Amino acid sequence: MSAVELVVLAFALAMDAVAVSLAEGLRLRRPTWRAAVLMAFMFGLFQALMPVIGWVLAFWAADAVSEATPWIAFVLLAVIGGKMVKESFDEDDDHTTPTVTVRSVLPLAIATSIDAAAVGVTFGVLEVDVAPAVTLIGVVTFVLSLGAVFAGARVGEKLGRWATLTGGVILIVIGLRILLSHLLG
Repeated sequence: MSAVELVVLAFALAMDAVAVSLAEGLRLRRPTWRAAVLMAFMFGLFQALMPVIGWVLAFWAADAVSEATPWIAFVLLAVIGGKMVKESFDEDDDHTTPTVTVRSVLPLAIATSIDAAAVGVTFGVLEVDVAPAVTLIGVVTFVLSLGAVFAGARVGEKLGRWATLTGGVILIVIGLRILLSHLLG
């Protein structure tokens, strides 16, 4: 795999994390740097770790894992997106920034990076040098996700609770896309 192909792959893998970061920015409206960096770090970390896991699993149980991952991603994103949609209809919109913790970001990081595990399986087949590849994937995801949190927040401040509704719908649609591409592809 050439360097150009790895860069394109890194950007492609980052897109789900970027979309979710944008949705989270919509929800947060005024994220702190700590919250934005935590989110971007978790997304970058998991986008880098999942190919390694896929690479290791390629030698053991790739078929079983590849069948379950789209369902796991769909359920995680649908539950979190559904919660955001519900929050958008809550009456007490007090304009406080929701708390961002490792615990709250972890399911999103896992759900958006599951497809990266499949890429790791191909790394094993193509004999890709895994360390530089996953470092590039993690860094690209971190940078793009960080920017997306703040971009979403700018829009979210203007849209209010519609932003939370939009963010929830985005998460559900991403989950459906992952599931449908698995079922139909």
